[in-house]
Amino acid sequence: MAEVVGTAREPMLAAIKLAWWRDSLEKLDHEAAPAEPRLRAAARELLPRGVSGSALAALEDCWAALLEEAPDEGRLQARGVLLFSLAARLLGDKGAGLGPAGRLWAAADLARKFGRPMPAAAELSISARRLRPLTALAVLANRDARAGEPEPEATPARAWVLLKHRMTGR
Repeated sequence: MAEVVGTAREPMLAAIKLAWWRDSLEKLDHEAAPAEPRLRAAARELLPRGVSGSALAALEDCWAALLEEAPDEGRLQARGVLLFSLAARLLGDKGAGLGPAGRLWAAADLARKFGRPMPAAAELSISARRLRPLTALAVLANRDARAGEPEPEATPARAWVLLKHRMTGR
C-alpha cells in the first residue's frame, strides 16, 4: 500500500489500487490467495499465525487518507497503531499500551517518506521484552522526533540506539 501511495500520480487511480488491495486481503479469509506474491506470502505466513486478511485490509483506509488534500491525522496515525497491534500479535503479545508508540512511529515514518512534519517526541514505556523488535522502531522514531528531522538510516548512532534498546529496553 505504501508503494501505491508513494508512486501515485493520479490520486483516483491510487484509490482504486488501494481498494483492490483491501478487497484482495479480505478475500484471503475465505478464498485461496491469487497469483500475487505478496498475497500468497500473507496467506502462507500471517493467516496461520492469527492475523486475518480483514485485519490487514483495515490498513487501506489509513493509506487512503494520504491521497486526500487534507488528510485526517487520526487515520494517518491509526496505521501505526494497527501495524503495531498486528506485529505484537505475531510476536505473541496482545500489544496493550502500544498505541502511543505506533502513532509516533507512523508520524515519523510519514515525515521520512513523504516530507510530512515531524511529530513531537514522546515518553515511551513499553517493557515487554518480546516486543523489543517492534518497540525499537518507536525508539528510532522518538530519536528523529527529538532531532526535529529524520536521521539518515543505517548510521552508527542509530545502530547503537537499536543495540542499547535490545539490551536494556530503553
